[in-house]
Amino acid sequence: MSRPVPTPNFDGRRALIVHRPHVLVDAIARQLAQLGVRHEVFWPGLSAVVEQSASDLLFYDADMGHDEQFPWQPGCIPMPAIALIGSEAPGRLAWAMRMGADAHLLKPIGSGGVFSALVIATEAFMRRSALHHELAGLRSRLDKRQLVAEATACLMQQDNLSAHDAYAALRRDAMQSRVSIEEMAERIVYRMGGDHVRHRP
Repeated sequence: MSRPVPTPNFDGRRALIVHRPHVLVDAIARQLAQLGVRHEVFWPGLSAVVEQSASDLLFYDADMGHDEQFPWQPGCIPMPAIALIGSEAPGRLAWAMRMGADAHLLKPIGSGGVFSALVIATEAFMRRSALHHELAGLRSRLDKRQLVAEATACLMQQDNLSAHDAYAALRRDAMQSRVSIEEMAERIVYRMGGDHVRHRP
C-alpha cells in the first residue's frame, strides 16, 4: 500500500512578487496570508541586494517581464518560481519558460489556485535542483578523468612509459603522498606545465 502524501506546509515562508501594483497582486496576497506566507512586492524589478533565503518563493509577471528585472541569469532562479500569465502570445510564453517557471497561474487571479501552484512549483524546483546537482557531479567526474588522462600522458612522454605503466606510477605517487589520484594528477600536470590545469578551490 502506498504511503499517504503529506500536505505541503508553507507557513512562515516568504513570497517575492515581481508585478506592478494590481488587483491580482491583492488576490495573491490574500491567498498567501491564508497559507501563513508573508509577501513582498517589487516593481519594476527585484533588487540584487534583496536578502534571499531557502524559504523564498517567487511570483513574476510573464506579460511585462524582462531579463533585467532579476539578479539571476535566465533559467537560474534559486527558488520555486511561478509565472503569472495573461497573454498567451508565443514570445511571452517562451520568455516565461526561459526564465525557468516551475508552475504558472493564469490571469485573472480569483480566490484560489495559489496553493496548487505553490505545491507544483516546489516539487518541480526540487527535481530541477536535484538534476542540476547530478549534472554538476557528472561534470566534475569528467573533469577529474580528463585530468588523470592528461597526467598519464605527461608521465608517458617524460619517462617514455606505456599508458599502463604511467598510470601505475601515478597511483604509486598518490599512495606515497597520501593524496587522491586526482590531486596527484593535478600536481603532475601543474609541474609539467599542462595546458589545462584545474586549480582546486
